[in-house]
Amino acid sequence: MRWERQRAGEGEPSLPGLDGLVRSVRSPEFDGVTFHEVHAKSVLNRVAEGSQVPFRWTVNPYRGCSHACTYCVEGSTPVLMADGRHKPISELKVGDLIFGTRGHGVARRLVPTEVLAHWTTVRAAYRVTLDDGTAIVTGPDHRFLGARGWKYVTGSKLGAAQRPHLEVGGDLVGGGRFVRTPDETLGYRAGYLCGMLRSGGFAAEADAAARALRYLPDFGSSVGFMRLPAEPDAHWSRGFLAGLFDLAGAYRRGVLSIAHDETDVVDAMFAALDRFSFEYDTVGHRRYPGRRQARLTGGAGEVLRFLHLTDPAVAWKRSLDGTTIGSVRRTVASVEALGLELPLFDITTGTGDFIAEGMVSHNCFARNTHTYLDFDAGHDFDTQVVVKVNAPQVLAAQLKRPSWQREHVAMGTNTDPYQRAEGRYRLMPGIIRALADSGTPLSILSKGTVMARDLPLLESVSKDVPVSLAVSIALLDRELQRRLEPGTPSPQARLDLVRKARAAGLPCSVLVAPVLPYLTDSVEALDALFTQLADAGADSVTVIPLHLRPGAREWFASWLGRHHPQLVPRYKRLYSRGAYADRGYRALLGERVGPLLRRHGLARETGYNPRTAAEPEVPAPRAEGPPPSSEQLRLL
Repeated sequence: MRWERQRAGEGEPSLPGLDGLVRSVRSPEFDGVTFHEVHAKSVLNRVAEGSQVPFRWTVNPYRGCSHACTYCVEGSTPVLMADGRHKPISELKVGDLIFGTRGHGVARRLVPTEVLAHWTTVRAAYRVTLDDGTAIVTGPDHRFLGARGWKYVTGSKLGAAQRPHLEVGGDLVGGGRFVRTPDETLGYRAGYLCGMLRSGGFAAEADAAARALRYLPDFGSSVGFMRLPAEPDAHWSRGFLAGLFDLAGAYRRGVLSIAHDETDVVDAMFAALDRFSFEYDTVGHRRYPGRRQARLTGGAGEVLRFLHLTDPAVAWKRSLDGTTIGSVRRTVASVEALGLELPLFDITTGTGDFIAEGMVSHNCFARNTHTYLDFDAGHDFDTQVVVKVNAPQVLAAQLKRPSWQREHVAMGTNTDPYQRAEGRYRLMPGIIRALADSGTPLSILSKGTVMARDLPLLESVSKDVPVSLAVSIALLDRELQRRLEPGTPSPQARLDLVRKARAAGLPCSVLVAPVLPYLTDSVEALDALFTQLADAGADSVTVIPLHLRPGAREWFASWLGRHHPQLVPRYKRLYSRGAYADRGYRALLGERVGPLLRRHGLARETGYNPRTAAEPEVPAPRAEGPPPSSEQLRLL
């Protein structure tokens, strides 16, 4: 199905939740944009049960982007794969096999599960630190499995924010941070071959044999690797344990063991285990009196540490299917707000959970709304806008149902309800009245000053229902703003919107998004902006560094090359791994932003925040000349 084929009278489009297309409209005032006016069956949307956003209901009169969920963890967070190894959550793909859990309460066992969906956005970031030094950067609404059930990262014991949440000293289920998989250095390879071949045998396992045959050419005709070094380094010791495990080790019924009958090999094995502080018992073998065996103790956490530290080759020996994980615990040492928003990732799995940095972690459920309508979430997001022209009437009818409990409704969680099209369609006044007339609390996020039109209405209804607002303001430099955000209201206009909202007695927070590295991120620039925001009366501020998606990325490269060519190499390094600036820069920005926010009284509250925060899109700069060349496209 493609939208351009749908016209009034030509049949009803097969779109879930939409009653039918009325017409598709293009207007000179919205160059390049097509509005698809539809009759919706429903506009009051319930958030999926598995989602962890701090609200259950949304209203989106316009559909123009992908999803509206709260996201989990930072992209570098390792996730336990079904082969026993781990991979950063940002690198996962739909169809990958990972480990989830099955069981009741904390009586959990590892089971393979499939990644069903994978997505990302930007959210307020928190760092959860455990007693062993494990640190996980995550969103406030993410959940971990605790000794007494699932716990949100933040929350309260009282009031509207009441919910189970992490507290210092509480226990979480999991073995803690994953160790890094060893590099295949020459020392590691020598140790692996020694562990496997020292006794004159060759592992019968195909995986191990293939690895050994791959390593052997590195040593030519020499067999020096067969000798046990007097003072082996850590690389050799890791490889030795891996080779020995592939030859003579096993993992059964939750116990990982290695047995050998040569004294010098056994001594080297014990020394390697001691080197890495493994906990183990030493026992004899009932069938072979001369054989010694080491059996790891410490449960699933030690087993995972051994597999990740040594990286054995034999797949079936490293299978963790059925491993008990509920008995392994870590203690929460601290939960701290980082003071800025970061790109966070989430997945949907068949079991509803996954293992992130060794801890049992609840997942969300993706709702990729724009792609669900057969649009892509990039260019089509900007140029194919679905307008639910009957939204106020349908919403009013839905709110009159006896089953409606007057729960908080968030707007701006998927697309901006005050985008420019609202000036034409005027859907929001009817939506606001319908919510207020039914006694339903509401919140709105926007960077469109069209919202000023409805401030008198919002002020009026705030006497009857709770109302909160949020505005996006990226920078003060008007010339830079014209180049980067053509067609959007000026910074001063948005500051005036904050003032008007506060003058109307409405709570109003601000998203500083995006912060441009080396252009708008200096202490002086941020301090000047925060001064203006404080003067305007903003309740709080959250900060989002620039992220560059395909499309915006190419135009930004072209713009940067023309106006700030000296910054091209620095941006190339910052965004070498994808859409988001590297972790070092984000950490530096957080250290810079925190004190400034506190100085101006704009720091976000550290507890549960019921206000919504949608992901601001980075606008593609309008071309100021010919399209970018292939060389310019390569820059970033």
